[in-house]
Amino acid sequence: MSDARPPVFRARGIEKVYRMGEVEVRALRGVDVDLYEGELVVLLGPSGSGKSTLLNILGGLDAPSAGTVSWRDHDLATRDDRLLTRYRRDHVGFVFQFYNLVPSLTARENVALAAEISEHPLRPEEALERVGLGDRLDHFPAQLSGGEQQRVAIARAVVKRPDVLLCDEPTGALDAATGRLVLEVLDRVNREVGTTTVLITHNASIADMADRVIALSDGRIVRERVNATKKRPAELSW
Repeated sequence: MSDARPPVFRARGIEKVYRMGEVEVRALRGVDVDLYEGELVVLLGPSGSGKSTLLNILGGLDAPSAGTVSWRDHDLATRDDRLLTRYRRDHVGFVFQFYNLVPSLTARENVALAAEISEHPLRPEEALERVGLGDRLDHFPAQLSGGEQQRVAIARAVVKRPDVLLCDEPTGALDAATGRLVLEVLDRVNREVGTTTVLITHNASIADMADRVIALSDGRIVRERVNATKKRPAELSW
């Protein structure tokens, strides 16, 4: 796919091999991909296709076994943990399938944890307002529904004002109605803040809300498409 803009992510020949004793598992097999500022991209594919491995490399959580990958001037193929930690802290927000909230802290306090390590954070209250939880600031995770807990997790990611938002199956533990609410939050953050957003899913219908869809299978990109017309999350079939 060509684009007149320079990519913010550029990956070439990415390979990832996990070794378990004498067994090698090839998670990525020569992946080339460009991602652009402000776009919402869905990585689509079945379990074991390499989606999470690619996301982890883009997020600086893992390094490739071979190939080059960069975000702006950050070399993400480096093995320098200090540089990758700074990149994750200053530029990336993560949202996972499981919310990983601290149960003894309120929604406000969970979000404040991320704000404390950020250079220019939002106020925790503002981040929670953005995800529609301005009236739940002092509730503990046990007092919140699954969808509300996931929205706290999104607020925790957004409070850092990240340049990149990486979401690994963020609706995987939710029912359809709640999943659509969470996707609406992610869509709104992408549109209003302009954060480059990458969302992993095995649910093909979610791909209709993306600017671009990248399908993976067996560690390779097998097709890409641009959505000429995007659906709003409320319009998605499940």
